[in-house]
Amino acid sequence: MSKPAAQMNRTPLIQRSNKDFFIGLSRAFGGALVFGLPLLMTMEMWSMGSTAEEGRLALLFLMSIPLLVGLSHYAGFEETFCMLDDVVDTFVALAVGFVTSGGILWMLGVIGPQTAADDLIAKIAIQAVPGSIGALLAASQFGTKEEEEEEKQRFTRYDGELFLMAVGAIFFAFNLAPTDEMLAIAQQMGLAQVLGLLVLSLAVMHAFVYAVKFSGTPDTPESTPQWSLFLRFTIPGYAIALLMSLYILWTFGRMDGASLQTGLATTVVLAFPAAIGAAAARLVI
Repeated sequence: MSKPAAQMNRTPLIQRSNKDFFIGLSRAFGGALVFGLPLLMTMEMWSMGSTAEEGRLALLFLMSIPLLVGLSHYAGFEETFCMLDDVVDTFVALAVGFVTSGGILWMLGVIGPQTAADDLIAKIAIQAVPGSIGALLAASQFGTKEEEEEEKQRFTRYDGELFLMAVGAIFFAFNLAPTDEMLAIAQQMGLAQVLGLLVLSLAVMHAFVYAVKFSGTPDTPESTPQWSLFLRFTIPGYAIALLMSLYILWTFGRMDGASLQTGLATTVVLAFPAAIGAAAARLVI
């Protein structure tokens, strides 16, 4: 084949690749807006950028990068073929999160020319994390049925299932941890209620995925006993929800000055929606 002919054959492929990228990028902005909007319009999150310790926010941002790399591998807004592709898409998603968060916060009057530079960066950066998650989840939420089936096949591995639960848990925890209600609820609960909520979280988490047969329920052999699924997925998933809840509460300073009992109770309270988020993530992504 002559060189001009080969170049002509490559041109449609390049054009298609560029088109797919821009479609994926458009979905990413849509995902960032859908997933980030509740927090962008939450007053506690506006102040969190100013009141939370800078070191903790920086650590949260740095720790979100490997999370986003993994999410890009499993459910990114475009197909990737190597680790470098996932890293590139991660930083594209972060850029989308920053642009979306900054634009909406400015539109709402939360930030402006009068905002100090460090406060401006903190307010946008903390909102960019859930926005970036939404950007990378855009393909699974807004993609075609064929693309959704491809994404589901990636999560058939056990580690993929656990990772997916971690994403769902941290996203739900991120949405509720900044609010004062988490601590207020924990302070008015007794020990029996805390233990009851823990048991309820496990039961609801397991029922969401295996009992009520929602659309997207993972395929499992009929011979698999429920106790096996409970031990292999529900217990580890709830442990992940607890850890994610504890970390987010610490990041936002909600554990500062709290007694051990209050801290544990607050973690269990936040782990309730986080566990539901972990279970729901296995169904919808």
